[in-house]
Amino acid sequence: MRWAALALRIIGWLLTPLVAWAASFLGAWTILLASGEDAAPRTVLAVALGAAILSGAISLLVWRRVLKRFPKLRRSLHVSTAGLPVVEETAAPANPGGSPEDPA
Repeated sequence: MRWAALALRIIGWLLTPLVAWAASFLGAWTILLASGEDAAPRTVLAVALGAAILSGAISLLVWRRVLKRFPKLRRSLHVSTAGLPVVEETAAPANPGGSPEDPA
């Protein structure tokens, strides 16, 4: 069960860039389909690149807004409102700065 929780956490960490990549790909693909066969290739590629950047940026903004709005989703994915992994700090040692032989 612990491995499944770790796998879900890693998938959650990778979800933010995956959503942005998928949205930028969809935006570029839509522009390429809508351009038709008569357009100049360089113009179509430039417009597709612009659409990919714009749709990727919009999807990241929407995803960050979703993460801000739903704290339960953030906790389950172990991410911050920016979509970055939350690193849990371990407990401090019982005797910081001292040697194991010196309990005082």
